[in-house]
Amino acid sequence: MSLRMRIALGSVLVGLGVLALKYLAYVMTGSIALYSDALESIVNVASSVAALVAVWFASKPADSNHPYGHDKAEYFAAVLVGVMIVLAALSIFEAAWRGYTAPVPADYTWQGLAVNGLAGVINAVWAFVLVSFGRRNGSPALAADGRHLFTDVATSAAVLVGVALVWFTGWQQFDAVLAGLVGLNVLWSGWVLMKESVSGLMDEAASADVQERLRSLISEHGEGAIEAHDLRTRLAGKLTFVDFHLVVPGDMTVLAAHDICDRIEQAIGKAMPGARVTIHVEPEHKAKHSGIVVL
Repeated sequence: MSLRMRIALGSVLVGLGVLALKYLAYVMTGSIALYSDALESIVNVASSVAALVAVWFASKPADSNHPYGHDKAEYFAAVLVGVMIVLAALSIFEAAWRGYTAPVPADYTWQGLAVNGLAGVINAVWAFVLVSFGRRNGSPALAADGRHLFTDVATSAAVLVGVALVWFTGWQQFDAVLAGLVGLNVLWSGWVLMKESVSGLMDEAASADVQERLRSLISEHGEGAIEAHDLRTRLAGKLTFVDFHLVVPGDMTVLAAHDICDRIEQAIGKAMPGARVTIHVEPEHKAKHSGIVVL
């Protein structure tokens, strides 16, 4: 089993453990805010399962039906996680409204709050692991799962602050108000996540910094060519697809042009291990005199 698969499986197990702790905290206190916190943890488990399936599917090698690989499967999982976050937020709003219109006194025992705090600490540590690993290894599904857990950590922290306010003010309905605020934060997080994931599905280009780095590499290692133009990039999970036109002298042999392409591809591959480069060679009369000038 690959490290990425083990990380994804670990998310499922951690999610189940945190869910059990948070639901126990809700049972011990009867707090609507803690109930909202536990409800979000159900989504954590479901999103972790979705990420596990996506990582497994994305790890499959390219085949005749998917010659560019299966990495985009992770974006579908990230979109699904975003949808589930939004659904969790709506459920939290419903519970908060019921708690506000018909408040039920909560029993904020230190044991219940300690259990909820422990769940928050576990989530914070694991969220950091997921986001760091996801960014380092180009896994949008695991990074999305980690960002979602960070919203859960914020939820737990807000709940503890809210509990202190309820205790100081004696206003029981603030418990429901706090749950509603948590729901707004969760809703916003889901929207941002879905927006980022859809960008990946729509073949969003690499960042400006990455494109500038590509231009420099082509210019530095394209000795013998005249220019390069129509540089295009797109992201697919951990992969970055790069294609451009390389203009060479009209009397250059195929072998010489091929050597230049190999040199450029090797330079890009060394600087960007996840790059997949396609170069279209053209004769000099195709030069646009507006692309990358080869040094």
